Amino acid sequence: MESLSYKTISVNAETATKEWYLIDATDAVLGRLASQVAKILRGKNKPSYTPHVDCGDNVIVINADKVRLTGKKMTDKVYTRHTGYPGGQRFTTPAEYLVKKPTFIIEKAVKGMLPKNRLGAAIFGNLKVYAGAEHPHAAQTPKTIQLNDIK
Repeated sequence: MESLSYKTISVNAETATKEWYLIDATDAVLGRLASQVAKILRGKNKPSYTPHVDCGDNVIVINADKVRLTGKKMTDKVYTRHTGYPGGQRFTTPAEYLVKKPTFIIEKAVKGMLPKNRLGAAIFGNLKVYAGAEHPHAAQTPKTIQLNDIK
């Protein structure tokens, strides 16, 4: 019997090809932006996707302070955290975070869409979010992509 002419190729850390992508978050809806960014970070848009390996690309998100939320989520959605002390629950809205720390909203949304393990933590390190239009990664020559172009 003849052997198959094709093999399933599993990518490992050495053979993974990583690129840099630049996404502008101006007027982008938060959830749609975060799901596309998570897909690129994970590598699910590549034919060589391997679930147990960090084979995704590096993503730079600029203009995080201009991201949009639909409906009344800007004032009604609540982020909850705890200080660790009794009665230490703190509640914050996305509108307050956009003033205080605009990158937090995108980082939290993307992190929630990644695996909750060591691989997810490593993949999250490939995300760079900036509030303004400038970023310090010009040496990596990132490719600018639109959210609609991602398959």
